[in-house]
Amino acid sequence: MFIDTDRFLQDLDTLRRIGAYRTGVHRPTYSPGDMESRRWLMRQMAEVGLEPVIDGIGNVLGRHKGEGPHILAGSHLETQNHAGWLDGALGVISALALARAGLPVDVCAYADEEAHFGSGFLGSRSLIGALPEQEIDESRNRFDGTPLRDALAAAGLAGLPRLSLDATRYKGAFEMHIEQGTQLENAGMRIGVVTGIVGVRQWLMSFEGKQDHTGGTTMAERRDAGVAAMRVLHAIDTEFPRVCGERTTWTTGRIVLDPNAPHVIPARAEVTFQFRDVDTAVMDRLEACLRAIVQESNRRDRCPATLTQLSRAEPAPCDPAMQSALASAAQDIVPGCAQAMPSGAIHDSQHLARKLPVAMLFVPSKGGISHHWTEDTDRDDLALGMKVLAEGARRFLEG
Repeated sequence: MFIDTDRFLQDLDTLRRIGAYRTGVHRPTYSPGDMESRRWLMRQMAEVGLEPVIDGIGNVLGRHKGEGPHILAGSHLETQNHAGWLDGALGVISALALARAGLPVDVCAYADEEAHFGSGFLGSRSLIGALPEQEIDESRNRFDGTPLRDALAAAGLAGLPRLSLDATRYKGAFEMHIEQGTQLENAGMRIGVVTGIVGVRQWLMSFEGKQDHTGGTTMAERRDAGVAAMRVLHAIDTEFPRVCGERTTWTTGRIVLDPNAPHVIPARAEVTFQFRDVDTAVMDRLEACLRAIVQESNRRDRCPATLTQLSRAEPAPCDPAMQSALASAAQDIVPGCAQAMPSGAIHDSQHLARKLPVAMLFVPSKGGISHHWTEDTDRDDLALGMKVLAEGARRFLEG
């Protein structure tokens, strides 16, 4: 098996010119740049002997014509706004390189992993039957409010059938990705074999206060929703370290005050909050802690708090046999330079894992940067990751 790493890097360079922004890429879901990248990919698929098709949600699948057993490999082509050139693209182009090397692989570019519409992951969720028509009807672009149906029509996808994943066709699904963190770089490692993908529980915390004048209202009289939210967030940061896991993360992603004015006491505060871990038991402890903190706030504070779960994605363990194949390949190709690690980011493989065995391979991110146009990885690390992925996939297929 010959892996043409020069062509692999060339394809990555070609793709990054579609929607180029500074040293990164701006290719939002269903934008002209995104659709150009999908058409380009279909031409590459045909060139290597795959049968390409695009479906009604934007998934691009290149089907291997030969006998199995088959593997599925890929990631996404769209990007966050003004973001990096490797997030998603690396997984798609590495899958294409597997096909170019002659492995029995179906290559897929999943649509909207980056959640420009609704809760995201439209492509991978559609493939496994977890994207109902009602959600498509109701979803809108989170930046400009464009209805998903209108975006699909503008992209030329309206009326096309949606593909369904045939789980019996595949022995497993691989996804290569940049780490989007600093664990490999800090450890001096060049390959990460992913043990599992974190689960995410996201919440809305709403606080009801009383709008009033900042000068005329005494501190004893105030019902300041902003201060109530601050107290709860401080309690979270105090209590979560007592119950979290080794790689737990928690984030306050959005705070909205109403009215958001310098001389008005806010009558309402809304906080979007999430936590992540690879262990469901840890996530259950975090949820119980969060609920207890909000309950205590309601006992003590004059601004009632309401906790609403917005979304829940369970952790997805990676397949042991696939991990073993990747780890042994890494040990033979670059001894002592690989480590097992969880993925702190979420990926399409998390949804595919509900139907298929999955595995992910990480290469380092310079400075841990991702979702920004300065995102980058050394070309030697990209080529090395490609070699390890190919050899690991070969060993898994023959195992």
